[in-house]
Amino acid sequence: MSSISYEMKGHVAHLILNRPEAMNAFNYDMLKELEEVIEGIRIQKDIRVVTFKGAGEKSFSVGADLKERKTLSDQEVKRNIYKIGEVFSKIEQLPQPTIAIINGYAFGGGMELALACDFRIASTEALMGLTETSLAIIPGAGGTQRLPRLVGEAKAMELILTAQRLSASEAKECGLVTKVAPGYEIEETIDIFISLLLKNGPIALQQAKFAIKEGMKADLQTGLQIERKAYELTIPTEDRLEALQAFAEKRRPSFKGK
Repeated sequence: MSSISYEMKGHVAHLILNRPEAMNAFNYDMLKELEEVIEGIRIQKDIRVVTFKGAGEKSFSVGADLKERKTLSDQEVKRNIYKIGEVFSKIEQLPQPTIAIINGYAFGGGMELALACDFRIASTEALMGLTETSLAIIPGAGGTQRLPRLVGEAKAMELILTAQRLSASEAKECGLVTKVAPGYEIEETIDIFISLLLKNGPIALQQAKFAIKEGMKADLQTGLQIERKAYELTIPTEDRLEALQAFAEKRRPSFKGK
């Protein structure tokens, strides 16, 4: 059975971490499969939004498969750490907006996958955290770098060094989670959020994401230049002309991603 389920609904790619018997923990084969799927999604123009969810009702992902880790040599552990970091960076670099749907436990590498996404939407029952220091290791798939950029250095230091597990409401309060909804409302909450993204120009979404992500790595003046170049790429698009025409005709635009 595939450890990554993948289905398209309209312009949305839904990825499911499909190892519920292992709480969707990542073994090496799962990481390679996830990488292959991500590389395919990157080049598909029809895909405008990507979501990630864990199979089953208990877990988004609890991170590395510790049963596998016990059988690995030090070199194999290093191989796994390199691979998970590489795959999550590829997720972060997807041009499409990405959403982590945290439907249960998200610990360690599972939380780091969520951090590599643009948005995190959690059910009220979810628990999450970077808990690696409780296992005498540290986050190794971007957690020590992405979390402080999201919640600030001091809060990230607190969460990582104490291996604290956060409720969904606590995570939202510190800016880790975008939205929180009861389990029975989570799908509706996600659908509404996705609809807000899909109503806008797909090229504009990608260029806005690019400008924000790249601009945050630079000083303000460089960031403004990045923004200007990203804007210029939207000028010759058919979608921009369609938006102007739709405005004149007082109707909703029909964007084609061209």
